[in-house]
Amino acid sequence: MAEHKPPAASTPITDAAVAKRSNPIVDLFAPVAGFGVTFSNMFRPMVTEQYPFVKTPTQPRYHGRHQLNRYADGLEKCIGCELCAWACPADAILVEAGENTPDNQVSPGERYGRVYQINYLRCIFCGLCIEACPTRALTMSNEYELAGPTREGLIFTKEDLLAPLKEGMLAAPHPMVEGTTDRDYYEGDVTAPTVSQVDWVESHRPDDPTLPGAAKAAKATSASSGARGRS
Repeated sequence: MAEHKPPAASTPITDAAVAKRSNPIVDLFAPVAGFGVTFSNMFRPMVTEQYPFVKTPTQPRYHGRHQLNRYADGLEKCIGCELCAWACPADAILVEAGENTPDNQVSPGERYGRVYQINYLRCIFCGLCIEACPTRALTMSNEYELAGPTREGLIFTKEDLLAPLKEGMLAAPHPMVEGTTDRDYYEGDVTAPTVSQVDWVESHRPDDPTLPGAAKAAKATSASSGARGRS
């Protein structure tokens, strides 16, 4: 059996050993080495941003106020799955789902976000909620001016977060594009409202302000589809 040998004793650190390893030049500048960044910035010109009169643009991927997005035909992308609320480490998001019906189709599929709230008194803008969203319904904008006079005003509701309707979109609720499933929406196959969707809204909400623009977009899409079919 091999004989066990005790570990070798370490060399004691003495003043002589420290003096032998020291460098006079390093020792000379050691007290001021920590101020290197400070000294290097002392002689640079100072730049004062004139906020709020002059607003400096943020970086493209800045995490600002949230936004609930829509599909090209106007239906909402949020399906009320609550994954964003589960992913939020600050418990700042409240989601309550509702059931889609033929007369109240708000989003593709079976459910939609009936209630959606974000408490910006709690939100830490980490972005975990948008990573968890399966339909890219929730994104973060570059808007950072969120101060307000009351605490209640910093609890944003669905109406505050929902993206505005772009030109050519048809305000929900209305049926899905005929012959499609929710998967077609997720894959980006829906690019505009259709004539049948416009007709449905016109029969149920004849005074809807989005009807003229949506009708124009639907006719243009129908005409281009017909031209491709003939070719």
